[in-house]
Amino acid sequence: MERPKIGLIVREPYASLIVDGEKTWEIRKRYARHRGPLGIVTGGRLIGQADLVGVEGPFSVEELLPHFAKHRAEEAFLRAYAEDAPLYAWVLENAFRYEKPLWVPRRKGRVMFVDLSEVPW
Repeated sequence: MERPKIGLIVREPYASLIVDGEKTWEIRKRYARHRGPLGIVTGGRLIGQADLVGVEGPFSVEELLPHFAKHRAEEAFLRAYAEDAPLYAWVLENAFRYEKPLWVPRRKGRVMFVDLSEVPW
């Protein structure tokens, strides 16, 4: 298992759905250049990881609705999040949950990614 160098902050219940293999698309407003291991961080804890293997889109909310089984986001949530902007599906594979979550140092401000180099493995 390759340890991820960066973590993606994901709110619950979506973080758990990802690491439990029930959510394979993470919907974001931006395209992602990163490929490879990506830590899944929620509530200040690294709870697992997944491989970011690609990005699909951009999509409108209407185009995402038929793919609910992949992204698990309700229509109202997608509309509020999108604010009429296009959305991207970050494609995740090989997800798994760690036996014990790891503490992640917090950063000030709103961030999407966190540096995992300071996580005590």
